Amino acid sequence: MSLRAPGFPRAGLGILLAVALAYGLVIGVRALYGWDPVLDGDAVLQVALIAAPFGFFIGFGLFDYWFRWASGAPTVPEEHSSHGARSWKDYFRVNTDHKVIGIQYVVTSFFFLLVGGMFAMLVRAELAQPGMQFVNPNAYNGLFSVHASILIFLFIIPVFAGFANYVLPLMIGAPDMAFPRLNALSYWMLPVAGIMMLASFLAPGGSFSTGWTAYAPLSTEAPIGQVFFTIGVQFAGASSIATALNFLVTIITMRAPGMSFFRMPLLVWANFSTSLLVVIATPFIAASQFFVLLERALGFNFFEVTRGGDVLMYQHVFWFYSHPAVYIMMLPGFGIISEILAVKSRKPIFGYRMMAFSLLAIVVLGFTVWAHHMFVSGMQEWIRVPMMITTAVIAVPTGIKIFSWLATLWKGVLHLDTPMLFALGFVTMFTLGGISGVMLAMIPFTIHVSDTYFIVAHIHYVLFGGSLFTIFAGAYYWFPKMTGRMYDERLGKLHFWTTFVGFNLTFAPMHLIGIEGMPRRVADYAQEFAGWNLFISIASFVVGLSTLVFVYNMVVSWRAGIRAPANPWKALTLEWQVSSPPPIFNFDTIPTVVGGPYEYGVPGAVHGVFKGAEVKTTATPAGAAPVGD
Repeated sequence: MSLRAPGFPRAGLGILLAVALAYGLVIGVRALYGWDPVLDGDAVLQVALIAAPFGFFIGFGLFDYWFRWASGAPTVPEEHSSHGARSWKDYFRVNTDHKVIGIQYVVTSFFFLLVGGMFAMLVRAELAQPGMQFVNPNAYNGLFSVHASILIFLFIIPVFAGFANYVLPLMIGAPDMAFPRLNALSYWMLPVAGIMMLASFLAPGGSFSTGWTAYAPLSTEAPIGQVFFTIGVQFAGASSIATALNFLVTIITMRAPGMSFFRMPLLVWANFSTSLLVVIATPFIAASQFFVLLERALGFNFFEVTRGGDVLMYQHVFWFYSHPAVYIMMLPGFGIISEILAVKSRKPIFGYRMMAFSLLAIVVLGFTVWAHHMFVSGMQEWIRVPMMITTAVIAVPTGIKIFSWLATLWKGVLHLDTPMLFALGFVTMFTLGGISGVMLAMIPFTIHVSDTYFIVAHIHYVLFGGSLFTIFAGAYYWFPKMTGRMYDERLGKLHFWTTFVGFNLTFAPMHLIGIEGMPRRVADYAQEFAGWNLFISIASFVVGLSTLVFVYNMVVSWRAGIRAPANPWKALTLEWQVSSPPPIFNFDTIPTVVGGPYEYGVPGAVHGVFKGAEVKTTATPAGAAPVGD
C-alpha cells in the first residue's frame, strides 16, 4: 500500500483535517450544550486536543489501510513503496520499515532531549544566585515541570523504543516487526504528545507547573495549561502500549529457527520484560490523568475531600505506574550494557540465565514498592514497613546484574572505546544511585530528606547516570549499523569525559545541600546555599556543552564519516552479520540459530548459519586481540 499521495502533501492535508475536526467537534459540543462557561473552558479544549491529532493521523495516511479494510473495499496489495528509506524525505513520511521507524524514534527523542536540557539550563541559570534573576516563580515552575515531563515521557522511554525498533527484529532474525502499520502509528503519536506539552507555554496562565507528577488537587485547580500535559501524557502512553504489544508479539512469534528464549540476547530479554511492564502499568497513569480530565471538565469529585473525594487516591494510582516506570526507563539500558560489555571484553555474559531471570524478577517486584514515594503523604502508617522491606528486596535482582557485569569484565580483553567508556560510567553511576535508593528506602531517612535536593540527586544518578549513559553507549555502539558510517572516536571520548566529570560535579553536591535542608522545586533559597548552587550551575553548563559535542559528532559523522564495515566490533549477535545499514527486509535468507549469543572465547562455537556460512567466535579468553584489532 502506498501512503505517498501525489499532489497535495499528506502532512498539509493532515493539518487541515486536524483543524477541521477539532473545530467541528467544538462547534458540535456548543450546539448540544449551549454556551456553558465550564464547557467553554477545559472541556472544549480537551475535545479540541483529542480530536486534532486524529484529524492529522487520518489526513497523513496512518489509517488508509484500515479504513479500506473496514469499509469492505479491497485492500491495496502491499507493494512496499512505504517501506524503507531511499532519501532523507522518507523519514518525514509514514513508513512501515522498523529500521526507519527506529531512526525516527531516536532522532525525535534526541530533539526532545535538547529541548528538555535547554529548560534545565534555564533552571540552573535562575538558581545560580538567590533571588529572582530571569523568570518569575510561576515560569520557573513551568520550566522544571516541562523539563521533567519531556525527558521522561518523550526522551528516555521512547528512545529505548527506538533502539529496540531498529535492532530487535535483526537480533532475533525477523524481517520486520509483527505489526508494521501499528508501529508507524505508535511513532507518530510521540511528536503529537511533545507538541502538546511545549504548546502549554502558549496557554493563558502559562504552562503546566505541577511537576511531572501533576498531583491532584493541585492539577485539577491549575491554569488551563495543565490540560496540555494530561492529554499529552495520554498520547505518549498510548504510543508506549502499542509499541510494547508489538514487541511482545514479535519476540514470541517471529524468532528465527533455533532461537529459543535462552538463546536470545539479553537486550531482547530486557525489552520483553520492559514490554510486560508497559502493558500492565501504563493504563494506571492513563487512569490518573482521566480522573484529572473528568474532574476539570465535568466537575467529578474524585479528590475533593469535602464532597467525598480522596486526595491520596491519585498518588496511589499514579505511583502504581510511576515506580514501574523507573524500571521501564532502566531495563532496556541493562540490555544495552550487557551487549556492549560482552563484545568489548570478549567474554560471555557471566550468569546469563540468572541475568534473564533477574529481569523478570524486577517486573514482578516493581509493582510492590510504589508507596515508598508516599512515606510522608499521610497514608496509613501500617503500609510503611512492608513498602520499606519490598524496596530493599528489589535491590537484590539489580545487584545480581551489577555483579554479573563485573564478573564479565574480570580478566576480559577490554577495549576502552566510547561505547565501553559509557558502559563503565553507567555501572559506577547507577551503583551510586542504587546506594542512595537503598538509603531512601529507610523510613527515618526519607522523612528527613523528603522534598530536598537529596531526592533530586538520587533521581538524576539513576536516570541520568543510569539511563542516559546507557542511551549514549547504545547510540555510539549501533551508530555504524544504523548509518553505515563510523563516528569520530576522539570526539566520542571528549563527550564521555566532559559528561562524566560535569555530571558528578553537578549532582554529587546536591546530596550535601539536600541533607542540610535545601528544598527542591523552589525558585529561591536561603543565602547559606548560594555557594554550592553557583558551583552546581557552572558544572551543569559543562554537561550542556558536552551534549553539543555529541550532536556535532553524530551529524557530521552521519554525513561524512568513514564507511562502516558490516561488523566493526566483531560481535556475534545477528544484527552484525548483515550489511551496515541492513537490507530493507534484513536478511536474504532467514538465519538458523545454532548457538548462544555470547560464546566469545569458546573454540569452534557457532551462533548462526546463513546459506551455509557459519558465524563463529574469533577469540579465546586468554590470548585474544582487542576488539577491532
